[in-house]
Amino acid sequence: MGGPVVTLSFDNGPEPEVTPGVLEVLRARGVPATFFVLGHKLAAHRHLAERAHAEGHWIGNHSWTHARPLGELPDDAGTAEAEIGRTQDLIGELSHPDRLFRPLGGGGALGPHLLSGAALAYLVEGGFTCVLWNAVPGDFRDPEGWPDRALEMCRGPDPVALVLHDLPNGAMRHLDRFLGRLADAGARFEQGFPEACIPLRRGKASGPIERYVTPRAGAAA
Repeated sequence: MGGPVVTLSFDNGPEPEVTPGVLEVLRARGVPATFFVLGHKLAAHRHLAERAHAEGHWIGNHSWTHARPLGELPDDAGTAEAEIGRTQDLIGELSHPDRLFRPLGGGGALGPHLLSGAALAYLVEGGFTCVLWNAVPGDFRDPEGWPDRALEMCRGPDPVALVLHDLPNGAMRHLDRFLGRLADAGARFEQGFPEACIPLRRGKASGPIERYVTPRAGAAA
């Protein structure tokens, strides 16, 4: 029986103090990943996303501001364009062909707060693929304790979509050792995401996407 199957991703970058070191660890270990970038950080540090793309990693869209989940923002096309479209335009030729988009969960929670109706309509019309997760060990709030939780989350048996963050809080100094522990456990790293974590693929429902959309105000229950 094989070890766990893990898809590794990094949210909320790029960060000049952290992303280069993450890329060095991934290169040394031969692990492919996806970087879900924030538009306002990409505008300042595009060269880091270009490097990640050149080294074989996928670049995904994680909104422009990352201020609040899209389901808590105004449910209109202008907001969807400002958060999703503006970021995608900046990603440009670095984009994965599937136009990967990961909504803000607010601490890793899944639920109808992830998307507004307008945001979903924008993703559908634009042919985006919505990428969710099933393992968020909290490196953004616990830079020392996350590796043990992450290792436990990666024990399977189901394929794991693991979310880490290339943020300047010191958490990623443990990345190399953590990946070594995963390798010792027989983990296999895949770049493709588990089907269960993709409720929308190229603009078409491939799972229960409606679970992740806030009902419009005044809509019937």
